[in-house]
Amino acid sequence: MTTTVMPSRTTTGSDFAALSRRINGEGLMQRRPAYYAVRLSVVALMFLGGWTAFFVIGSSWWQLVTAAFLAVTFTQVALVAHDLAHRQVFRTKRPGEFAGRLAGNLGVGMSYGWWMDKHTRHHNNPNHDDLDPDVAPEVLIWATESALGRRGLKGFITRHQAVLFFPLLTLLAIDLKVSSVKALRNGTVKRRGLESALLILHAVSYLSALLIVLSPLQAIAFLLVHQALFGVYLGMTFAPNHKGMPHPTGDEDFLRKQVLTSRNVRGGWLTDAALGGLNYQIEHHLFPGMPTPNLRKAQPIVQAYCAEIGVAYEQTSLVTSYREALQYLHQVGAPARAEHAAR
Repeated sequence: MTTTVMPSRTTTGSDFAALSRRINGEGLMQRRPAYYAVRLSVVALMFLGGWTAFFVIGSSWWQLVTAAFLAVTFTQVALVAHDLAHRQVFRTKRPGEFAGRLAGNLGVGMSYGWWMDKHTRHHNNPNHDDLDPDVAPEVLIWATESALGRRGLKGFITRHQAVLFFPLLTLLAIDLKVSSVKALRNGTVKRRGLESALLILHAVSYLSALLIVLSPLQAIAFLLVHQALFGVYLGMTFAPNHKGMPHPTGDEDFLRKQVLTSRNVRGGWLTDAALGGLNYQIEHHLFPGMPTPNLRKAQPIVQAYCAEIGVAYEQTSLVTSYREALQYLHQVGAPARAEHAAR
């Protein structure tokens, strides 16, 4: 069922302005170059170390362990690309875009330009049925109206989408690549030539490494394990953020639109590292340019402020966030199940 967000009181944006003054007063929008120097170095070492281990181990079924490690590494590279896209790392646009294309296109095989455009539209209108591409009716359905009338395989998936959610994440990495190629072919991505060249270089290097080092069966197994786990981990970093949260009408002010559609995930430093700081989704959506390590410091300020002005602030455990998302998927698919039963 699609839930409508109702503003808790009339506002012209002054609520966010007051919060922004508090956040800036604490210096939480300031750059953290030392943090990003360490984080980018660690992720780069993971990437180089994983591929070094791949070539050292050679033709062996132990490479499936390497595939799992590189799945984690690819996700961490993608999370770095996310921070680069939000200009959290560099002060100016050009170095951020250059590093983002290296991480996205060359590193993990996903168009940085395509993803950045998609993600910007998501930030502007999170969970909006018509304006947020992340809830557009595709394989999974996030609005009840879109669940009706689907037939064949699509209809089967809609009726059972809660059960199929995690299995379908194994295809996410492939879907990102296909969507990237489509966007580049349609000419909707800036620097199309550069992005295409980097994607081709990634694909050629990746497949060549597999075919040169591994036997054909090992290469197939490596590719399947690596891409499937990459998709699952990447999907699990984004699933807790908005899935199952209210869908706005578009009439809400900025603060309510961002807070009421987002969910935070409680946890310590391990959760922060595993989710790349996206567990502070409310703070991230309010201040997308805030460096990741400052989100934890901003969290109590934002939560207290939301309590002051009477805005609901959702924060759960990681397990609960997945349960809520799956319950929502199950509810959305209910009309499709009833429609199928009536036929």
